[in-house]
Amino acid sequence: MQKDLKHYRKSYEKNQLAQDNLPSDPLVLFTSWFKDAEDNPEIGEPNAMSLATVGSDMFPKSRVVLLKSFSPEGFTFYTNYNSEKGKDLAENPKLCLNFFWPALERQIIIRGTASKTSEKDSDEYFKVRPRGSRLGAWASQQSQEIPSHQYLIDEISKLEDKFENGDIPRPGHWGGYLVEPLHFEFWQGRRNRLHDRIQYEKAINGDWKIKRVAP
Repeated sequence: MQKDLKHYRKSYEKNQLAQDNLPSDPLVLFTSWFKDAEDNPEIGEPNAMSLATVGSDMFPKSRVVLLKSFSPEGFTFYTNYNSEKGKDLAENPKLCLNFFWPALERQIIIRGTASKTSEKDSDEYFKVRPRGSRLGAWASQQSQEIPSHQYLIDEISKLEDKFENGDIPRPGHWGGYLVEPLHFEFWQGRRNRLHDRIQYEKAINGDWKIKRVAP
């Protein structure tokens, strides 16, 4: 059965992105836009981002993960290193992040390269996760076939017994990635699909080249 979506229409009219007052550092603009997303009650998870990877099979794969920190060094998220995304990044560290905030009619696209965070950083973050999430990191062999959801519940039960009287250490297959950004695009929806698209490209000397591109 065919579903016709041609009648879907939305006019973007909430804001604009002028080029005459842009910061030279894209992280400054990212920080400002991220705060706007944090402050907007319509956005439940401002740190939710789409992560796209390409592994040895050459198929792009995209999924939503959560940003856990950002700084001049880059953007950090955590996952199972044995997962599909972890295997892709072991083959090819180039990736793309996308933040889409419909309530603000904005998106940010970031291209860069990923490297594993230090064991110390991964340990520190793992310790502040809820107990259930720490158990889940042990129970889930992410991206592997399992017989049922009950299998996971049974695994959690075993782990609750195992770690009943002690701390839950970080499993060696679980940790963080730091994404070093090389390219930013800030997209602001505009009327008549004449959207603002401002790109920052990192030069060899570390400076950022800024340009506007057609929507």
